[in-house]
Amino acid sequence: MFSQITLNMKEGTQFIQSIHTELIFLNLWSFVKIKHPIVRSWIVSLLEKNITSKSINRKISSLRTFYNFLKRRKLIVTNPMLKIVAPKIPKRLPSFIKEQEIKALFDNLNEDVNYFEFRNRLIVELLYTAGLRRAELISLEDRSLSFSDKYLKVLGKGGKERIIPLNEHFLSKLKKLIELRETEFPQLKTSHLFVTDKGKPIYPKFVYNIVVRLLKTVTTSDKKSPHILRHSFATHLTNNGADINAIKELLGHSNLAATQIYTHNSISKLKEVYKNSHPKASK
Repeated sequence: MFSQITLNMKEGTQFIQSIHTELIFLNLWSFVKIKHPIVRSWIVSLLEKNITSKSINRKISSLRTFYNFLKRRKLIVTNPMLKIVAPKIPKRLPSFIKEQEIKALFDNLNEDVNYFEFRNRLIVELLYTAGLRRAELISLEDRSLSFSDKYLKVLGKGGKERIIPLNEHFLSKLKKLIELRETEFPQLKTSHLFVTDKGKPIYPKFVYNIVVRLLKTVTTSDKKSPHILRHSFATHLTNNGADINAIKELLGHSNLAATQIYTHNSISKLKEVYKNSHPKASK
């Protein structure tokens, strides 16, 4: 009796699987008939509906995967996606804080304060002054600073070191930071340059909260983050005529292409100046 029930279950399962296979082949027939002009027309229709290139490319990617699957299973002879070129995704220009807003921020910050407030100021100022990534700032130690040679040694992505020159005035601020920290935490057990209110190494969310809070006092920009200060550093250098290769080294980029995006902000500024100033610009 039990063996008969088992046999019936197996037969039932095989029957369901065969029906499922038949349904798959029936549904595939329409996909087999599709040629690349049909796909191109579909892409055009999506563009006409103002769907972003990024969203369209995700759909195209899914379709490529599907047709590659059909090809591997030998369910189609020709893959229509081989002749499909995905629409280009426009590059987004990096956001940045205006120079006058950065100046206003540092002008409004009082230096005659306790360690905690002074630390918050220096976190924001160092991110902007040296163009640091948040992780790079967090990893800084006292030994990262050279007061005699006036530079900051930064450990970037992939363990790549770079040197950031600092002026005497800013170095004096960092020296004061260390003095205030040692007074506040005489038994400090970490070598990190910046520590929390409890004397522990700072962490990503801690830095983010400080930056956002201080930037809110000077800018209405929607984007406020530690990385925006890095973008601002690079953009302001570009706008003031700094050499692109020098900016690349200061940012720790491995190739020039990653740095060149900041020149677009500079070109946009030049276009605006031309439009507003040249007598023939509007004719």
